[in-house]
Amino acid sequence: MHLSKKCSVFKVVLSALLLVALLQLIYLSFLSKFHGKQQRYRYSELFGGSASKAKAAPPEKNARKERLRYSLSTGGIFDNSGQYRIYKNLIKSDFTANLKPGSQDAPNVLSLATHTSLNNLHHLESLLERWQNPLSVAIFAHDQDVKFATALAYALSFFCPRIQALVDFHLVCLSGEMASFPEQDREHFVGLEDCPSVFKRLENHRDKSKNYAMNGNISYPNNLLRNVARGGVDSAYVLVIDIDMMPSSDLHPKFVAMIIAREPTSDEVFVLPAFEIRHDRKMPATKQELVQLYQVGEVRPFYEELCPRCQAPTNYSQWVNSHVRGSVPLEVSYTLTWTDPWEPFYIGPRAVPLYDEGFKQYGFNRISQTCELHVAGYRFSVLNSAFVVHRGFKIQGEFHAKKDEENKRNRVLFRSFKEGLKTKYPSSTRRC
Repeated sequence: MHLSKKCSVFKVVLSALLLVALLQLIYLSFLSKFHGKQQRYRYSELFGGSASKAKAAPPEKNARKERLRYSLSTGGIFDNSGQYRIYKNLIKSDFTANLKPGSQDAPNVLSLATHTSLNNLHHLESLLERWQNPLSVAIFAHDQDVKFATALAYALSFFCPRIQALVDFHLVCLSGEMASFPEQDREHFVGLEDCPSVFKRLENHRDKSKNYAMNGNISYPNNLLRNVARGGVDSAYVLVIDIDMMPSSDLHPKFVAMIIAREPTSDEVFVLPAFEIRHDRKMPATKQELVQLYQVGEVRPFYEELCPRCQAPTNYSQWVNSHVRGSVPLEVSYTLTWTDPWEPFYIGPRAVPLYDEGFKQYGFNRISQTCELHVAGYRFSVLNSAFVVHRGFKIQGEFHAKKDEENKRNRVLFRSFKEGLKTKYPSSTRRC
């Protein structure tokens, strides 16, 4: 009798456990179907789908989608060499889309322009968090990455309010490649449901290639990309940096205040001393924070190990020792004459000479442009508290295999470029 009672209790417990397990399976199945349905809706909202679902999306989302379709339908334009296809303003920010031509209301004084391949696009999140103002991004993509870059840039502008408000995307690919609307590639984009999920997807492309080592032995057209990004801004001044660099905090409002208070000049660029910081360190926001890290060796001049002469004319000791404490106005600390081989990062008028697009890959791509600024008569004024910082120390062993070969080729090109400047500026007495 006692044994029979035990068996009955065991059966009841076993039945209850089986029932709980069955209910869990039903619940998980429901969640899976619901999540799948939600994913299908999000994908449809992003890239297309049935007319009813498209109509369910907010009007501004549909307008964004149609603008992308139109940008792609143009087929882009070729660069001067005919080697690259450019989709300028592939995706416009709300700031640019709502800008009225010729409007004098709240003029845009300063924009930031940058360039990247798909494997470094994840840096956009922290860059925009620091900058928080109009930003123009030129993306270079090749082969399958053309499709990914189109879809992920669109997803960023769709799901991330700050990107939607402030970032313009431009796409550059080889002339034989074309970007297309990504509605047929659902399997690649399942899971894109909010801003963090898009940046998580970008992490999958992170550092797939080392520096300029593109798949398929393709040259990275850095100067073309800089020009495309620069051409996408509608501001009086522009700062051009690489996407893995960070400007000092409050640079935008401080620079605007400085420009409003000064007499306007068209032959002056404003130098931001460039540094690099150890990978595991937090980016400094102010000069005081940067100097503290500099004094203990956690921050050093940009390219100090690879080419110390390339940044030495900045005169780091003078800049670091001219302490700026607290909230003081941004102003010119000292003015320098360009000397070879200086390649500073600077804020310049939108009308400064373009970068020479013959320079690709590694070597002489920025120095050629600052050399031209010098010959054209520009002054280089170093700002007292503004700066840019590169993520990580640049060291010899981390570069791609063909770096030295590319540098040698571009050195020959630079000699020819300098000779061309004599013809371009015949009345200038300055030389590089």
